[in-house]
Amino acid sequence: MTAASAGDVLRASATSVVGRTRELELVVAALHGGRHILLEGPPGTGKSTLLRSVAEALGVWFAFVEGNAELTPARLVGHFDPARVLTDGYSADVFVDGPLVSALREGSLLYVEEINRIPEETLNVLITVMSEGEITVPRLGTVKGAAGFRLVAAMNPFDAVGTARISSAVYDRVCRVAMTYQSASDEVEIVLREIAKQDSTSHVSRDWVSKVVEMVRRTRNHSDLRFGSSVRGAIDTAVVAARLSVMRKASIETIAIGLDSALVALTGRVRLREGSVRTAEEVITEIFADVFDVKPEDGDAGKAGAPTGATNSRL
Repeated sequence: MTAASAGDVLRASATSVVGRTRELELVVAALHGGRHILLEGPPGTGKSTLLRSVAEALGVWFAFVEGNAELTPARLVGHFDPARVLTDGYSADVFVDGPLVSALREGSLLYVEEINRIPEETLNVLITVMSEGEITVPRLGTVKGAAGFRLVAAMNPFDAVGTARISSAVYDRVCRVAMTYQSASDEVEIVLREIAKQDSTSHVSRDWVSKVVEMVRRTRNHSDLRFGSSVRGAIDTAVVAARLSVMRKASIETIAIGLDSALVALTGRVRLREGSVRTAEEVITEIFADVFDVKPEDGDAGKAGAPTGATNSRL
């Protein structure tokens, strides 16, 4: 990128990303400076969304790699087609490019999601590429990175299930951008945008969406929950509620519709603390009742987490 185009990229990216002005500036500046980037933060904080918007604004190809224990070096780099090797031998046109080699050849962005879940031998390949700007593949030769090639990795915090510590060798080769949860107002705007994408005819009040967002934000520091929900939980609650309101021919702000939607959207996303005697349904119902000021009938406290049949008649 040129200095002038960096500003253009920033302005174009800002139209598709809610908030995140500082993070956008940092990512664009790092890419403009030819640096590799590590986006670090909890799930649902917009890491992929931010990078996709920057890549689109740059007009560059975006190679996506899902980080997991099955991402071997061969899957990342590529391999020789076994059937063709038998007839043609180990020639360059028999090699099937993996996402890393493709990104190197094209001079594009390689996005590795959840880098702290990939095997160590695969991580070592990426470290070499970040250091040398090229990779040497046996029987193929050296593939040099074209101008514009950058590695952008994302990772969840180390204490997330299935994650491992990232070595200092990785941190030494990247610019780290920390991404935390956004402000309540930003999350409300995100939910409203997603509802509009799903159905432009839906009329959902900002006040109701604000309460949905507040409910989701409370799951992140509830004493019974180890992990709360990202803004995706608020989006799904609102989208499901919009559909339920049509099906039941009732306002989206009907308590039964809101609670049922919250139970569907959030109970699978939150994680109870070890030793908790409560269920996810009970915790979500408690938070919902507090945020939406629901007063259950006497004697119904133990039934608060019941599904649709009970919520329709009791709340």
